[in-house]
Amino acid sequence: MATSSDASSQATFQKKISILYGSQTGTAEDVAERIGRESRRRHLETTVSSLDDYPIANLIQENVVVFVASTTGQGDPPDNMKKFWRFILRKDLPGSSLNGINFAVLGLGDSSYLKFNFIAKKLCKRLLQLGGNQILNSGLADEQHPLGLDATIDPWLVSLWDIVLSFYPLEPNQKIIPQKQLLAAKFKVEVVDENIIVADNINDVKLNSKGDAVNEHNPWTCHINSNVKKTVENHFQDVRLLSFDLTGSDLKYVPGDVLMIKPKNRKEVLEEFFTLVKWNPQTKVKISQNWPDTPILRGLTSVITLHDLFKNYLSIQGVPKRYFFELLSHFTNSELEEERLLEFCSAEGQEDLYEYCYKPKRNYLEVLQDFPHACSNLKLEYVFDLFPPMKPRAFSIASSQKVDSNVAQILMAVVNYKTSMFLPRQGLCSTWLASLPKASEESMQCWINKGTIVFPKDNTVPVIMVGPGTGVAPFRSFMQERLQSNAKGETVLFFGCRNKTGDDFFRDEWNALGEDSPVKIFTCYSRDQPQKIYVQHLLKQQGEFIWNLISQKNAYFFIAGNSKDMPNDVINGLKEIFQSAGSMKEEESEQFFKEMEMKSRFQCETWS
Repeated sequence: MATSSDASSQATFQKKISILYGSQTGTAEDVAERIGRESRRRHLETTVSSLDDYPIANLIQENVVVFVASTTGQGDPPDNMKKFWRFILRKDLPGSSLNGINFAVLGLGDSSYLKFNFIAKKLCKRLLQLGGNQILNSGLADEQHPLGLDATIDPWLVSLWDIVLSFYPLEPNQKIIPQKQLLAAKFKVEVVDENIIVADNINDVKLNSKGDAVNEHNPWTCHINSNVKKTVENHFQDVRLLSFDLTGSDLKYVPGDVLMIKPKNRKEVLEEFFTLVKWNPQTKVKISQNWPDTPILRGLTSVITLHDLFKNYLSIQGVPKRYFFELLSHFTNSELEEERLLEFCSAEGQEDLYEYCYKPKRNYLEVLQDFPHACSNLKLEYVFDLFPPMKPRAFSIASSQKVDSNVAQILMAVVNYKTSMFLPRQGLCSTWLASLPKASEESMQCWINKGTIVFPKDNTVPVIMVGPGTGVAPFRSFMQERLQSNAKGETVLFFGCRNKTGDDFFRDEWNALGEDSPVKIFTCYSRDQPQKIYVQHLLKQQGEFIWNLISQKNAYFFIAGNSKDMPNDVINGLKEIFQSAGSMKEEESEQFFKEMEMKSRFQCETWS
């Protein structure tokens, strides 16, 4: 691996660095923005951009590029780097395409997944193949580390800046801008005359016109036309079947796809926030660019009230990142608060920050309550630095357009639990959606993304699906699709829930199929008898049947659901079937399973 070149040979270059990210949930974007801030403190001309928004033709003109990439699904790239990914993997690119580019790669992953940091590793390999010069070993951050991703990111960045400053030495009269000096805000936020007219709800204006492709940058504005509770009143969980009206959108989806929804903050949360920070929710502000590389959020070029800004755009229920505490340290007039906040920002204070904030999932409102002096002195111009945009939520689609082309249904569990410190928590998006009545006038922005499950297109191929709880959603979509298509391939579902009367979501629907249906459904109820029965037990009971479908008919096998124990239990049960029904040794069953996985005949979609 090459290290930094002699600094004098770099004198002809501008002191420019680009930080390019691929982010699915927003974490890689947050890290990229952090690197961008640290770059500006070193007086570098800085660009921070998603890989798909970055003009790919400019890459060959770059000198130093930092890539921050997460991995999704079965080793897939995030949605906002897929175009870049397809381009960079083109076989016709010359091996000298990226000669002269100095790069570093930071991967964000989860070691509980088989393809841990797969995209970052493959990206680094490809950049080297194209002639790039790697200036630092790739950082492979792991969410499973006790201190989370920062355990890798912090020391990796120390090494990165040592190398970057050998490319771009500080001028004799320059020093690194210290943390105690506040950088300019991300955007300009100006309070405007209260008599200026504001749109009733800027977020609800249809941003797309007929014929435009619907996507994250051009979402469709839709309404809920059905909100059905699928669990009984005294059940431990509230699960809803929600139907979204897609009429006029030209949106198309297939089984395995996900519906992306932009959430909103509820009325009671907004009231608590504005009371806490003592801002008038009807204050009107105009937002404009402050950093040339940072475009403003879509829809914010007009004047907007603080109420609408926080209702539709900014997160106040999430868990703050480290930079939030750094900003609060600038705003407080209390020495005790400042000392505590600066400790949270330091590398040495990360364990304390974890115990205080990340472990109990303490949210923005609760942190502000704990630091009243900082809270009472928040600067409105830094509102976008303090509070990030709300991230869209992904829900597996539970319906088929062969049944109704104008409807997309999701099966949603309302998030409601207590933290390790017994603090109540409600899911931002799920609680808001569940609160909306049938045929609600409240609108929301949505679009379709590809999911991590890809079903076979051949309707004669058998498919085995294991989906306990809300994990059944993509499989209901696939079952509907096959029933409407009169598919000949066996379609087998193993579904598990707690009680026959409590949370067997689609019992009546499936009973109506009859015994002659080409779809076979095996259901277990874990709490309806003294001995708990789970989907892996059902699976082993049907071992010969399963083995025949897999070994003789090349069946596909899918799992969807909670990532805690179920996936591993099912996988182990499947390997036991290979050994018992297939007469394999343990090593042979492991190899057979890996081959299924390599051929995408085994796929798993899980969430925590």
